[in-house]
Amino acid sequence: MPGPSDHGAPARDEEAARSGPAARTAVVGAGIVGLAAAHALRARGADVTLYESGPPGGGQSAGQGRIFRHAHEDPRLVALVARSRALWREWEQEFGLELISPDGAVAIGDGVEDKLRTLEPFEEIPVRRLAPEELHERLPLLAAWTGPAMLDVDGGAIRTLAAVAALTDRLEDAMLREHVLSVRRTDAGPVEVRTGTTCETYDHVVLCAGRGTAPLARGAGLDLPVEVGAHVRLTFAVTPGGPAGRGLPTFQDGSGAFGETGVYAAPYPDGRHFSVGLSADTPARPDGGLADPAALAALADRTVAYVERALPGLDPRPVDHVHCWVTRLPWGDDGVGIWSGDGLTALAGHNLFKQAPALGEALAETALTGAVPGHLHHGQQLGRSAG
Repeated sequence: MPGPSDHGAPARDEEAARSGPAARTAVVGAGIVGLAAAHALRARGADVTLYESGPPGGGQSAGQGRIFRHAHEDPRLVALVARSRALWREWEQEFGLELISPDGAVAIGDGVEDKLRTLEPFEEIPVRRLAPEELHERLPLLAAWTGPAMLDVDGGAIRTLAAVAALTDRLEDAMLREHVLSVRRTDAGPVEVRTGTTCETYDHVVLCAGRGTAPLARGAGLDLPVEVGAHVRLTFAVTPGGPAGRGLPTFQDGSGAFGETGVYAAPYPDGRHFSVGLSADTPARPDGGLADPAALAALADRTVAYVERALPGLDPRPVDHVHCWVTRLPWGDDGVGIWSGDGLTALAGHNLFKQAPALGEALAETALTGAVPGHLHHGQQLGRSAG
């Protein structure tokens, strides 16, 4: 990935860091990014402790499928995602598992032309327009659509449970099942981590705790401008006689033709279920509770209504719900950034699952060298929305 940014903290000699005693490092949070960071740190020789109070992958990483897509408004983020796609392939080789389905990612709506223009300079990312006939062949669940459509050939559905399980298995001996109450820089230099029953110090601490990252970072002197909301994602069964067993692509609908924009959907590995969500959430209050709990139910109702209009190949009665917190940065829905200094690194952003391998790599580099790589320093506002 790109070399260290000038915006990062002062770097120390990387070779010295790696040739000396293994850095004693803690990662807080065993969602997909925390698991990826711990895995990358171990690969670089660090002594890692991974803190997680609940099931790994049970927070913002929950669910059976996520979209891998290359198209983003910020070309710098496209480059990061391309790096992540290469690392997903390396994980597949390492773990002996299919982690991203080979069925591609389909998008429809007027934004397709903008996506294609953004991706055009990236010759290594195969994308193309879809005619209505091929769109129907690839996604027979969809109602009639003759407008703009595209296929991201190397996109697909991330096998989330398989990825989390494989990483957890590799890191089980490093995992401490404890809730972290505080992280603090000490006068002596090491960073202190306090849990319900332990108190340890580390050369470096990496915060990947989702909703819990900003409060922990704030207690240690890092202020992250994270906006928290609650989100719902519903799963629907493919109707009898539908395309069960066929490889279904992931799906994004920005058209508004079926009553919603910013819709996303991904198939389960079994090919008989499709998970559908809206790119909307209901905000949290400053005390952490929902500002309007009824709004979460309203989002679920809107999702069902969308499925009835747009996806007649699905039974509109949901068979599963995923409710989760989401964390956004103010510069865009796909915004991501790393804050780092004096032995503490924190990551924040939204829509991060697909980027997990590259983010884990970047967090490991930050922890071991003291420099935030590429454009990931928060000052660069990676994933910034156009306009």
